Amino acid sequence: MDLEKHPQKPVAPAEPAGIRASDADRDRIADILREAMAEGRLTAEEHSERVDAVYRAKTVGELEPLVRDLPAPGGARPTVAPGLQGQEDAAGPGGPAESLVAIFSSSTRRGRWRVGGRTNAFAFFGSVEIDLTEALFGQRLTVINATSVFGSVDIRVPENISLRGGGTGVFGSFEVSTLESADPEAPVVVVNGYSVFGSVDAKPKRGKFIEDLQDRLRKQMRKHLG
Repeated sequence: MDLEKHPQKPVAPAEPAGIRASDADRDRIADILREAMAEGRLTAEEHSERVDAVYRAKTVGELEPLVRDLPAPGGARPTVAPGLQGQEDAAGPGGPAESLVAIFSSSTRRGRWRVGGRTNAFAFFGSVEIDLTEALFGQRLTVINATSVFGSVDIRVPENISLRGGGTGVFGSFEVSTLESADPEAPVVVVNGYSVFGSVDAKPKRGKFIEDLQDRLRKQMRKHLG
């Protein structure tokens, strides 16, 4: 073969937009959306819709349109680089994910505990209960990935935080009672996943509040009134 007449074409690198999105990529976009809502650039409804889309996105290309019309924190244009921003982002917000697994058994997390940035809950012919009403939130955004197969995952949150998300029920149910806090600085819990012949149920627990959040709201009201 005459190589000069038939040069080999170099293999084109993959388009950045087609690269699979990582959890760290999704969390960075969610942070930009949170800041945009706090600044009044997005309504609570718009923020909720875009956050839902963030955690359904499979590729970097699906994330980019969600922040294309928003500035990044600090005023720069937001970018979604396929390369991670260092090892500190590899596990997402709050460090490594916590896992609660119930296989023909039950697993419960409740009481005074520090919530990580991400929790994975898996129930197979069992039940998982996650009670955040007395938990300590070390970060603004908490993501719970819930999977139930012939089992149940029940999630309870305080009434004064934001609860969002959604999933798929196949011969089962997946219900997230959407909740928006009056305080834009309140923690945000996003519940995603699916259930097969099972149930995932996330909703606020009546009468349960984060006390320091209420104190913060009172101070803000006094500041505006005074």
